[in-house]
Amino acid sequence: MAEIGEGPGTVPEHERILQEIQSTDTACVGPTLRSVYDDQPNAHKKFMEKLDACIRNHDKEIEKMCNFHHQGFVDAITELLKVRTDAEKLKVQVTDTNRRFQDAGKEVIVQTEDIIRCRIQQRNITTVVEKLQLCLPVLEMYSKLKEQMSTKRYYSALKTMEQLENVYFPRVSQYRFCQLMIENLPKLREDIKEISMSDLKDFLESIRKHSDKIGETAMKQAQQQKIFTVTLQKQNNVKFGKTMYINDRIPEERNEIVLKHAFEEEDENEEEVLTVQDLVDFSPVYQCLHIYSVLGDEETFENYYRKQRKKQARLVLQPQSNMHETVDGYRRYFTQIVGFFVVEDHILHVTQGLVTRAYTDELWNMALSKIIAVLRAHSGYGFPVNRLFDLLFEIRDQYNETLLKKWAGVFRDIFEEDNYSPIPIVSEEEYRAIISKFPFQDPDLEKQPFPKKLPMSQSVPHIYIQVKEFIYASLKFSESLHRSSTEIDDMLRKSTNLLLTRTLSSCLLNLIKKPHIGLTELVQIIINTTHLEQACKYLEDFITNITNISQETVHTTRLYGLSTFKDARHAAEGEIYTKLNQKIDEFVQLADYDWTMSEPDGRASGYLMDLINFLRSIFQVFTHLPTNSSDHAAMSGKVAQTACMSACQHLSTSLMQMLLDSELKQISMGAVQQFNLDVIQCELFASSEPVPGFQGDTLQLAFIDLRQLLDLFMVWDWSTYLADYGQPASKYLRVNPNTALTLLEKMKDTSKKNNIFAQFRKNDRDKQKLIETVVKQLRSLVNGMSQHT
Repeated sequence: MAEIGEGPGTVPEHERILQEIQSTDTACVGPTLRSVYDDQPNAHKKFMEKLDACIRNHDKEIEKMCNFHHQGFVDAITELLKVRTDAEKLKVQVTDTNRRFQDAGKEVIVQTEDIIRCRIQQRNITTVVEKLQLCLPVLEMYSKLKEQMSTKRYYSALKTMEQLENVYFPRVSQYRFCQLMIENLPKLREDIKEISMSDLKDFLESIRKHSDKIGETAMKQAQQQKIFTVTLQKQNNVKFGKTMYINDRIPEERNEIVLKHAFEEEDENEEEVLTVQDLVDFSPVYQCLHIYSVLGDEETFENYYRKQRKKQARLVLQPQSNMHETVDGYRRYFTQIVGFFVVEDHILHVTQGLVTRAYTDELWNMALSKIIAVLRAHSGYGFPVNRLFDLLFEIRDQYNETLLKKWAGVFRDIFEEDNYSPIPIVSEEEYRAIISKFPFQDPDLEKQPFPKKLPMSQSVPHIYIQVKEFIYASLKFSESLHRSSTEIDDMLRKSTNLLLTRTLSSCLLNLIKKPHIGLTELVQIIINTTHLEQACKYLEDFITNITNISQETVHTTRLYGLSTFKDARHAAEGEIYTKLNQKIDEFVQLADYDWTMSEPDGRASGYLMDLINFLRSIFQVFTHLPTNSSDHAAMSGKVAQTACMSACQHLSTSLMQMLLDSELKQISMGAVQQFNLDVIQCELFASSEPVPGFQGDTLQLAFIDLRQLLDLFMVWDWSTYLADYGQPASKYLRVNPNTALTLLEKMKDTSKKNNIFAQFRKNDRDKQKLIETVVKQLRSLVNGMSQHT
């Protein structure tokens, strides 16, 4: 019951405060309680009373709940008391089991420790094996190195060192033995250098002692080769002229005896004379060169070798005090010099860079100056030196042959790189640059604006420049022979003639025959050879200028460029005609006539139209080649006209052969009419003037035989043909009776086959009878011609 004086809103407010205290967080209790004291007077007391009442209510609820759950709590305690006995038993069992497990685990622990120890040992063994596998190849290679050093295979030893340093040592660089090996390699390299240099010094001393023997051997071999060559040449000359001795065999038998004697003498000398390689072991040079190359000190070795050889050259060239007293003294002096240069020439060709051509030329010039001085100093003793100059002339001829072989390769390379198109010029500088190297003059071309084209291709100025280079190279040798200007001029002209008539001509002919050279390229080659031929006179002027010999000199040799390039042009023209005819044959092989057709298609065959279009395009290219002069235009026009006439004649012959082919057994009238349509297209092509310059119907006459033959069969005018045969004014003068008979018999067979019911139709019977009558008359005519013949 509420107390007196309690306001109406006091109780609900207290309930709200109690609810907030019970439901909110403890951090918010303070402000809630403070509201109790801030409220009405005696509110605190009233709130405490209300709080006590709330506590009592809660106590009652707790008591009710405990009374409700008391029996369950008692039952739970009873159950726990029952379980305590079982728990004690279980504890005893667990303790016993744990003890037994501990006793049993002691043995397992011991065995596990043993396994761990074995696994560690096994891992260590594996590691040792792996490390040994890395180390063993290193040790094997180092052992191999020691073996190579002991057997004096030093170059192989250096290669082994490189493998050790680059491949093997990096794998085991962490081991001390590897560091010792690495530290030992530089010493081994120095030992190899010292040993190889010692061997080289022994080699130099050896060839110094054997120079005269080497020279004597080389001279004997050269003499034997010369005797053999001369003998073989004599034999060839005798065989070439043996037709002069049909009834007398003595010269040929004598030549065989001489040649047999030469071979026997050569065999004897081969047993006695050793080669330079037999006398000298060059392996120290090769080995030392390889060793220094591997060590990266090749330059030191080359300088040392050249320096020592120069010293030896001076010693060899120094004549003995009593050399002039006997011929043997001169012989020994010159054999030593020859032996020295034989060795150097061998070194030059078998090594790369140790001896250069400039170095040998320097030694040779020094030797020549010394030899000349010796000969001049001792010439008063009456020893002739003409054979020495003869030898120089022979060497000059061999030198020229070498130059010709070299320039053959140069010409081939120029031809391979050429595009066989006129040279395009876009500026005055380009034009002046070309004409400064190649003598080309064309006033009409100079007047044309840029860009423009020169008629020749790039190979022409290059060839001209290389011919001049050849003349320079030939002159360089001839100048040292101390001959007169006239003789040098004659030598240069003869060498240049050989270059043009043999080397360049051969290269041109081989070029023309190559499969990749087409028709346009062949025409360009013809133009190129014309310009090269015109440039020959400038080459003559060039030789005259460098030798100071007037061209009006009586014995001056002329250059044979005219014949060289004329032959090349003829070969190129012939190749043009051949390739063009081959292309025509390829088209004709595509022909697929139905020789038994009853009616023609009404249009020409596809293969023939393709062929005619091809010929038009080719002749258009021929006639529109860039020609800057009337000579070039006339030349290309002549080639085009000849090619066009040849193509038409070849096409006409191919078509005629197609009709008369022995494998073709039957021809219908429809097939003849279709064939006639194709021949009409050929005639239209010929009359369309595919190439300018033909007079009248010259080109159409190539198909006149076909035309008259087809006209005869188309109009079936056999009475006129048989009546006028043999007359000069005959309408079918070009039709041969054999040809007509062959074609008519093929048509007769077709007529019989296709006209099964011909006997029931009067017109067919009359036509068949007419064919048989004409065939008999033609056979009589052919037989009469045979008897008359």
